[in-house]
Amino acid sequence: MTRQVKLRIHWTERVAQLGLVAIALLLGLAMVAPLFTILAKAVESPDGSGLGAFAAYLASPALLTSLWHSVWVSLLVTLIVVPLAFGFAYALTRSCVPAKGIFRTISLLPLLAPSLLSAISIIYWFGNQGVAKEFWLSLGFPGIYGAQGIVLAECFATFPHVLMILVTALRLADARLYEAADALGTSTVRKFFTITLPGAKYGLISAALLCFTLVITDFGIPKVVGGNFNVLATDVFKLVIGQQDFQRGAVVALLLLTPAALTFLIDHFVQRKQNSALSARAVALVPRPSKRFDTAMTAYCLSIAALMVAMFGMAVFASFAKLWPYNLAPSLDHYVAGLVDAGLGEALWNSIRMSAGTAVFGTIIVFVGAYLLEKTRGLSGLRGVVRLMAMLPMAVPGLVLGLGYIFFFNAPGNPLNGLYQTMSLLVLCTVVHFYTTGHLTMVTALKAIDPEFEAVSASLKVPFYRTFWRVTLPICLPTLLDVSRYFFINAMTTISAVVFLYSPDTKVAAVAILNLDEAGETGAAAAMAVLIAGVSLVATLLFLLLGKWLEARTQAWRGASRA
Repeated sequence: MTRQVKLRIHWTERVAQLGLVAIALLLGLAMVAPLFTILAKAVESPDGSGLGAFAAYLASPALLTSLWHSVWVSLLVTLIVVPLAFGFAYALTRSCVPAKGIFRTISLLPLLAPSLLSAISIIYWFGNQGVAKEFWLSLGFPGIYGAQGIVLAECFATFPHVLMILVTALRLADARLYEAADALGTSTVRKFFTITLPGAKYGLISAALLCFTLVITDFGIPKVVGGNFNVLATDVFKLVIGQQDFQRGAVVALLLLTPAALTFLIDHFVQRKQNSALSARAVALVPRPSKRFDTAMTAYCLSIAALMVAMFGMAVFASFAKLWPYNLAPSLDHYVAGLVDAGLGEALWNSIRMSAGTAVFGTIIVFVGAYLLEKTRGLSGLRGVVRLMAMLPMAVPGLVLGLGYIFFFNAPGNPLNGLYQTMSLLVLCTVVHFYTTGHLTMVTALKAIDPEFEAVSASLKVPFYRTFWRVTLPICLPTLLDVSRYFFINAMTTISAVVFLYSPDTKVAAVAILNLDEAGETGAAAAMAVLIAGVSLVATLLFLLLGKWLEARTQAWRGASRA
């Protein structure tokens, strides 16, 4: 009898270990192999002088110019966005500003649409026929196309990403520190520089690194408003799509990977040094009303929110304008031109299919992978490798990943060649592109579950899969829904990871926007961007409703503990 029980436990552990091996193989094929293929392509040369050719490409003046452009534009956007987002986050967390929920919702609008939307809005505001062109020229700028347009559009696109980190950092404050400072007669300014900033420094560093990485790896905005101002991301696209120069494209891709990887390593090093912001005896900081300060913060939030609404609203308005700027009467002509005349209704449907597939399969893969890492035993050496591969996508730009997929999956000798330009490959690429955030979210949720559940199950000879199904899965359902929503929204708006991988039958809406803009159909491009934002908004609302329903059906125990 005892022997049969041991065999049963051994069998279930073997299943878990096989599952972990499967996750490792999947990440290896979908992430590591394409990156190694890029490296091999970059040093490949018919005469065997691959490294010499690599060095020659790096010495190219045009390439170095693009590198410099990418770096200084990314730094400038970071220097602008981080202070602005910090002020907004400070107002939301440390003041009694009214309607905080509305301000927070408005600040998240850029997440619902591709970054191309901000570039298109910039054109309608300050372009050759923009409504505020004269104002823009009066500031001394030669035009909107070039570095100035990229910086302006990137500030709008990256603001919500930076804000989310800073809001989290500023919420983690111990009120006792401020009470002690008040008792000692410390001035408000000194409290800010001696308590607030040191407490939020790790969040500030992470936000700055994230902003820099997002800008230097973004492709859509420089492509639309960059003009003749070349950056690394557009260089990759031109070399691969325009010139079919895959080797040089691989070299530039590796160059684009370097700053993203460096910022990831710096952030990882910084996070290791971070100490807990709150102790078990910490007291939550509740803002005190201050008429003058709250009025100033309200005015600041209104200013930022107005800019957000103006940027987002211009794209919506222009998408309905009949003939910009001569006939601004409401019309559906641009939507008809995009969905019917250009046949892009299928592209929008493809985006929805890809997003749904990414949300379903991405969530399953991430959850199973995180569960096997955190809640099962064995194969300790492989676990470290899987953890490393799960973190790797965060340091890989979408363009680099997409280019690696071309080299790897389009290779004639690869048995997976049949996946190339299929919807399945688009889903796989998108899952891998956003894997790290989903993985970290699920690991955080699983670590919050007491290991005693698994210990008790093991002592009662209950198989791990039964504990998984009856205990772990119900507890993690809200987090699963959040991860699924994250995958869906990002899949709807992504362009860089899939711009190399689609076929005429699998073209997605974000890529269609790029093609419309290149054809001079800016109005139709704006309409498609608004449609993507609309689908993202509807999906968000549906996820919220589903979350409420699941909470009522499966999370009653949470309410019972508070009663």
